[in-house]
Amino acid sequence: MNRAHLNRRQFCLALSAIAPATARAAQALRVLAWPGYADPDIVKTFEQRTRSRAEVTIVDSDVDLWQKISRNGAQDFDVFAVNTAELQRYIRQGLVVGIATPSMPHLARQLPRFRDLAAIPGLVHGGTAYAIPYTYAEMGLIYDRQQVGRAPDSIAALWDERYRGKVVAYNGGTHNFSLAAQLLGLKSPFRLDDESWPRAVDRLIALRRNAAGFYTQPDESVALFKRRHAALLFANYGTQQLQAIKAAGIDAGYAIPREGALAWLDCWAITRGARDPALATAWIDYLLESEPGQVLVTRQGLANTTSASTDYQAGANLTWLEPVESEERRNLLWGRIMSGDRASKVLAP
Repeated sequence: MNRAHLNRRQFCLALSAIAPATARAAQALRVLAWPGYADPDIVKTFEQRTRSRAEVTIVDSDVDLWQKISRNGAQDFDVFAVNTAELQRYIRQGLVVGIATPSMPHLARQLPRFRDLAAIPGLVHGGTAYAIPYTYAEMGLIYDRQQVGRAPDSIAALWDERYRGKVVAYNGGTHNFSLAAQLLGLKSPFRLDDESWPRAVDRLIALRRNAAGFYTQPDESVALFKRRHAALLFANYGTQQLQAIKAAGIDAGYAIPREGALAWLDCWAITRGARDPALATAWIDYLLESEPGQVLVTRQGLANTTSASTDYQAGANLTWLEPVESEERRNLLWGRIMSGDRASKVLAP
């Protein structure tokens, strides 16, 4: 196994953080997670095993995640889930610390493509691993088979006038500008140049007009899809949403557009302000066990990194997320678009 290693100082800090169970019980492990990543029964098992207490806070967007971790210099949380693209700015700002991988026996359970941390872009810097892969999915298109006769084969379906008022989209500037870039056929959906911004803004204004509504959390998307009798949904959470929509009684299908589906790999990272790094490491290692992994699959409709997934389309055209040219600008412009501004006002300095 080609595992990244900690430098001596970080490893010593991790070891010195190991405290008696009675001391751990006095303060909680503060977990920041996405929906479905830390269900109550999974948390309870961890607490019983470690004789600790865990407090879970749920986030609904990358912006929310960044605000919570960056506030107070990462002192408010101990461990959090983040995708590989977003992880890079947490590393740059010194908000995360290296993980003591030698103390994690369940890393050996991971599939080969996730076990070799150094082979995954952005996880290892200077020989130190800053995150551990947990779950992944592609952002495909979910469609109502009763309204859409044939599976949509292009992102352009989200803009199709036939589905005016029948599209449910994600409320986030970073991914939506990447979608617009794919629609425009730009070389990279993560690098918009000066000439591309006005064109992307025009496309997203058109998307706003075509949409029945926008969501941030998976359960919100299901309720919106059903309430508005929607025909199409951009699945920011991938097959997790497909499973939930089917459970709601909708005859839904799932498609990967020919332009390529944006795809994310979520990992667990430990904050600089973690009060007990060893306990945080134990949390990550525990989630690589069979039971938590199966919960991701059966309950959430997500893939885990320890067992092969029947939903993961290995041959599909996937575009793995990368850091974008400016999250701040994307989110600022998206906020103006959602406010109903015209293109000229959206792009105003």
